[in-house]
Amino acid sequence: MNQVHWQDVCPQYNDYQTIINTAHTLPPVSLLELQPRLRSALRFFVSDACQSKVLVIKDGDSLKYRQLIANELSSLGKVAVVTTDTNPDLLFDRYQALNNEVHVSPGLITQAQGGVLVASTQASLNSFDLWSNIKTLLLGSKLDSLPLETKQRVLEPPKFMSDFKMIVMGERDQLAELDYADSEFRSGFMQYTELESDLKLSLDNVELYFGYINGLLAQYLPTYRIDNSGYLRLLQAGARDTEDKQYLPLSIEWHLALLGEASSFSQDNTITAADIEAAIQAKRSREAYLPERAIDDILEGQVVIETQGKQVGQVNGLTVIDIPGHPVTYGEPARISCVVHFGDGDVSDVERKVDLGGNIHAKGMMIMQAFVSSELDLDAPLPYSASIVFEQSYCEVDGDSASLAELCSLVSALSGYPIDQQIAVTGAVDQFGRVQAVGGLNEKVEGFYSVCKHQGLTGKQGVVLPKTNIQHLALSTEVLESIKQGEFHIWSATHVDEVIPLLMDKPFKSETEDSVIGKIAERIENFEKHEMPETLLERIKNWFV
Repeated sequence: MNQVHWQDVCPQYNDYQTIINTAHTLPPVSLLELQPRLRSALRFFVSDACQSKVLVIKDGDSLKYRQLIANELSSLGKVAVVTTDTNPDLLFDRYQALNNEVHVSPGLITQAQGGVLVASTQASLNSFDLWSNIKTLLLGSKLDSLPLETKQRVLEPPKFMSDFKMIVMGERDQLAELDYADSEFRSGFMQYTELESDLKLSLDNVELYFGYINGLLAQYLPTYRIDNSGYLRLLQAGARDTEDKQYLPLSIEWHLALLGEASSFSQDNTITAADIEAAIQAKRSREAYLPERAIDDILEGQVVIETQGKQVGQVNGLTVIDIPGHPVTYGEPARISCVVHFGDGDVSDVERKVDLGGNIHAKGMMIMQAFVSSELDLDAPLPYSASIVFEQSYCEVDGDSASLAELCSLVSALSGYPIDQQIAVTGAVDQFGRVQAVGGLNEKVEGFYSVCKHQGLTGKQGVVLPKTNIQHLALSTEVLESIKQGEFHIWSATHVDEVIPLLMDKPFKSETEDSVIGKIAERIENFEKHEMPETLLERIKNWFV
């Protein structure tokens, strides 16, 4: 078992320090400088070589992004018209009959003659008929103008046509509707690309990223600048948002929300690390009602979570809570327990039986059972049955991230060896006992730390997580400081063999008699020798002895 150093629980970016020191001097750049795939797709789309009439772009469905694309098209010498409203009537020509004369007001499609119309998915897919009319124009046919008022409709409305191309931008689920509505969505009629939501950071592109930040400041916060510490803290906050130290978010809205609030804490129009930290804490405080209520329930004993002592068949798992209408997810420890009794070897998943367990959770349970059965190497069914449950859980449990914790509770119950309740566990296991990566690491660790802090830190508490998840850690400043002081710990694991000794102070599988697998085998052997009930024939024989 490897204990994770504090430097690894929050990204440090030491390799970038020289560039960070000069970041404020870098010239502003557009977001598209960080989007080579998108830029290449735009250049080809507006070229004469491209026969496709529609380019679909996955983005954040924001007017800012549509305007960004329009600016890029203008720089390529193309007329670009942007939809700023979801009213479909604005797309088409409209006419008005006055004094026996018909006056036509050109719509956005006509205004895009010889150029490109940039529209949101909502504006394009307001109805199926709307998309059919747009396609009619894209294919070069004419369409009737729409009356400004129904009562002014004329028998022969003026027709219009336009030689234009179209860019449709929206979220992935919105684009799925377009895919469903039009069988030609994946054909040559349309092309597809993405406005990428994150950037894999490297020494080759970090200057571009800082230039992008400087560009956002120049456009939206022109009186503010960021100092060196602020750039570093921004990188760390970005890694937290993407849940990966190698990646940074590119969302305009995310950056503006964070930097905008940080600017409110600035004293001299210079945004520092302290200002960004204050903004992060302010946001966390605003959203803390539900997480704090969960802690109160644990402290008041309404929800039983033990962070000290040892228990057989009981382990602290880690969950991420996602409540509809709440803006963020947050972590909570969950008590996972297992009891065993004489039986036919069945391991009962209580959550699944009462329809509170999802398919992925059920899959994780079966994989975990297969590993345990393989390790025991039995030539007959296990003479025990087990029941595993998330205690005091009243909503659906899904995902395989608890399968490692469930395995630990099962082998503890089978062997009789207790589990240290000071340590929480998260991770998935495969059929060979390898510990695999899971999601929501930062929220899970912080959720367990918060309970330990309120119940009393012992200096031996911490979390076991998959080694492959270390790169996803970007813990809060409070947890980072606690790890620095040795009050809280993070351990990484690659195999079950490493986890069991830490939790139970016993080897999982070895030649010694006190190994967990050895103890289970011993209990099975004793059961078969002494605890099997007599059959009816044996009872009759014993009467005559």
